[in-house]
Amino acid sequence: MQDKFENTMTGNTPKERDERLGTVSFTERMLLSDNFMTLFRDGMGLVEETAAYLDGQGRHDSKALDRNIALAYASESMRLTTRLMQLTSWLLLQRAVNEGELTRADAEREHRRVVVATQESMIASEIFEQLPEILRDLIDRSLRLQIRILKIDRELKGEGVSQPAANAVQNQLGALAAAFAGK
Repeated sequence: MQDKFENTMTGNTPKERDERLGTVSFTERMLLSDNFMTLFRDGMGLVEETAAYLDGQGRHDSKALDRNIALAYASESMRLTTRLMQLTSWLLLQRAVNEGELTRADAEREHRRVVVATQESMIASEIFEQLPEILRDLIDRSLRLQIRILKIDRELKGEGVSQPAANAVQNQLGALAAAFAGK
C-alpha cells in the first residue's frame, strides 16, 4: 500500500511517468487512429457474420451433427457469442472515448463491469475438428481478435509493458540539484 501511495505521489503511475518524461503512449495514439477504426470494423463485421451464420446456415449445420458433436457445437457457439459480446463492449467503449462521449476514466469504470477474459475451448481437438468449418473459422477469428484486444487493453493499463530504464546520469543530476537546493 505504501509503495502505491509513493508511486502516486511521485508520479510513478504509467500515465504520470509518461507525462513527466514527455513520452507518447503508442497504444492511446493507435486508438485514435485509422488502425482502431479498422479493428472496430473488423470486430463488428465478425459479430454480424457470426450472428448471420448462427441464425441461418448454422442452425441447419447443427441439425446434421450427431449428438456429441451437436453438444460441442452448442457449447462452442455459446462461448463464441459470449467472447464476441465482451469484445464488442470493449470496442464500443473505446469508440465512445474517441468520439468524446466518455472520458478514458469513465470508460475504465464501465470496462470493469465487463471483463474481457481469455476463454479456452473445453472440447477435445478431435471433436472440435468435427464441427462445421464455418463455425471453426469464426471461433479462430474471434480468438485472434481477442488476443489483439487483450494486448491493447493491457498496454492501456500499463500492464506487461516494459518501462524505460532509469537514467543514472539524470538521477545523479537530480540528486545534486536537490542537495544544492537545500543550501
